[in-house]
Amino acid sequence: MLRSNFIRQFVRFQSTAKSTPAAKGTAVMFMNMGGPSTIPETYDFLYRLFADADLIPFGRFQNFIAKVIAKRRTPKIESHYREIGGGSPIRKWSEYQAAKVCEKLDSVSPATAPHKPYVAFRYANPLTEDTYQQMLKDGVTRAVAFSQYPQFSYSTSGSSINDLYRVSKRIDPDRQIEWSVIDRWPKNDGLTTAFANHIKDSLTKFPQEVRDKVVLLFSAHSLPMEIVNRGDSYPAEVAATVYAVMEKLNFSNPYRLVWQSQVGPKPWLGGQTATITKKLVDEVDDSQAPGAVIIPIAFTSDHIETLHEIDIELKEELGAPHKMVRCESLNDDPDFIDGLVDLVKTHLEKNEPYSKQLPLDHVLGSVIATDVFNHPSELFGKKK
Repeated sequence: MLRSNFIRQFVRFQSTAKSTPAAKGTAVMFMNMGGPSTIPETYDFLYRLFADADLIPFGRFQNFIAKVIAKRRTPKIESHYREIGGGSPIRKWSEYQAAKVCEKLDSVSPATAPHKPYVAFRYANPLTEDTYQQMLKDGVTRAVAFSQYPQFSYSTSGSSINDLYRVSKRIDPDRQIEWSVIDRWPKNDGLTTAFANHIKDSLTKFPQEVRDKVVLLFSAHSLPMEIVNRGDSYPAEVAATVYAVMEKLNFSNPYRLVWQSQVGPKPWLGGQTATITKKLVDEVDDSQAPGAVIIPIAFTSDHIETLHEIDIELKEELGAPHKMVRCESLNDDPDFIDGLVDLVKTHLEKNEPYSKQLPLDHVLGSVIATDVFNHPSELFGKKK
């Protein structure tokens, strides 16, 4: 009798264990724009980028215009990637960050372990669909889509979420995977602490007697004004990150938020990083601005915008390039990694499928987007 009771209890325990999300663990998928890891991937990357109406809306001729622009820009962009080592390092850093986060989560969040890392890029390999297919093969049933754009924009974070939705409808219509999303984290402590520490390191490259007058230029990827004018939250959230970093620095230096990487003739957010930097470095008296530190505040790792656009192109345009220092990117910074771990751990503990802002982001942002959900609950949370 005792033996049979034990067997029944053991079987019941095994059945219950298999039915809980923790039994199969939790997948954590890092979502980002991506970049071509090798030179031959450049055209495909550019075409996908310019074909994405969520990012750069061209209207009814989107795909045709994307092909023309990609073909025209590919040789130049290929040369830029050659100058920074033969490709973008963003995949390397994303895979490293995702792996470290999951490794630490196994220790601090055993209830949701094991945690398995994945990377999904919008425009480069590994593409969202390829990563999703791999997750299905791996038997994943619970996953967190972790946007690696700290500040939300419908054109970046929203585009990656739309892509995930379209892929899920196509290859996972029965919702084998239960998704939730971390869609923004502009004031995360690990993020702002890492930036503050890197800024302090950058300031040591200037003479101590002028260090507190060096201007801090927080540079973020710009955004077309037609997207901003829809009510996109990106400018406000980037500004929130900047202010949180300056609080950690006790407002030690003068600072400004500037914008880089404008594409095409339409109006974009300004002032532009290059214009402001040139003014401060080449035109303003040293007693007012003895130098400038450029901080890539909306990027979580090195890529072409930091390694080429700032480190090479901008420096070549300056008359006094020695007065400009680019703050090191976050890459493998341990404070940054710990901040990501805390984000996922807190997200899993709260058991909230998405932020309260996301439905409003969709209402305001999905003006021209096609094949998107009517509400985030169609993708995130338990299947109804």
